[in-house]
Amino acid sequence: MENRATQTENPLRVPAAPRRRPRWVGFAAMITSAVAFGGLAIFARLAYAAGASPVTLLCLRFSIAAVCMFGLMWVRGLALPRGRTLLGLVLLGGLAYVGQSLAFFTALTMASAGLVALLLYLYPVLVTIFSVVLFKERLTRPKVSALVLAVVGTGLTIGPVGGGRPLGIILGVLAALIYAVYILVGSRVTPAAGAIPASTVIIASAALVYGGLMALEGPVFPATLTGWLAIVGVALISTVIAIVTFFIGLEQIGPTAAATLSALEPLVTVVLAVLVLDERVVALQVAGGALILVAVVLLSRMQTANGPPPEGIPLPEKPGGSAA
Repeated sequence: MENRATQTENPLRVPAAPRRRPRWVGFAAMITSAVAFGGLAIFARLAYAAGASPVTLLCLRFSIAAVCMFGLMWVRGLALPRGRTLLGLVLLGGLAYVGQSLAFFTALTMASAGLVALLLYLYPVLVTIFSVVLFKERLTRPKVSALVLAVVGTGLTIGPVGGGRPLGIILGVLAALIYAVYILVGSRVTPAAGAIPASTVIIASAALVYGGLMALEGPVFPATLTGWLAIVGVALISTVIAIVTFFIGLEQIGPTAAATLSALEPLVTVVLAVLVLDERVVALQVAGGALILVAVVLLSRMQTANGPPPEGIPLPEKPGGSAA
């Protein structure tokens, strides 16, 4: 009884503010996400070599990941978001995430891989433009410099650009545009739900859409153990870990910094391609990787010195964020 009385003595006492993660946690999470996403192409190549089709691979990827995410939520006692937040996350997964991947993989059938990948990595520029115009995010000179270095480095890392049909080029740009919107919408919707519940809804929504697509197309499964292990890697490493750490980082450092740090993905892909697939690396790719790393260091030092994320990016503990 004494404890209860003590707790109710001062009803006007202001509760302690929630603890904010250190800034370096956001950068570490975003780099982890970039590494995990960077392995996606390697896992996919191994699965394709074992006979899997893209739609089947993507359906299994999101289905396995959804089971893992719901299990994680159950263990941690987390609840699914509700209302407009839930609807926003469902649309983010079922439309934006699925739309981006479909545009990207369809573009690969009409244009060279180098051209499509280079077009996809236009998204940091689009994120910056949208953040400045819509969210009034401050565009400083160091941020612009880091962004330019990251984009140029990405182009060099991907390598020489080949040709392509006009529709393939349009789809490549569309993939970049959808991904930029995905980042910005995620930065507004996710804080109201939390990284793990938001990721669970997005993954499950994408799984449902790809399940329908696989039912229409017919499943084409891998024929070897290596292929199945690659699919598990796609689901656990390049989906669960990649998406959760992406949103954790996004909440801490904002969409522009998140997009720039994500430019590490092609560098990771190139390194893994050399180690796993025995692909060759040319001098231009080495130079591009160096520029990306310079951009990451510049951005990290600049963001750490500036302190909190931009006001346009609501945090979980900040009132007046995204409506639930």
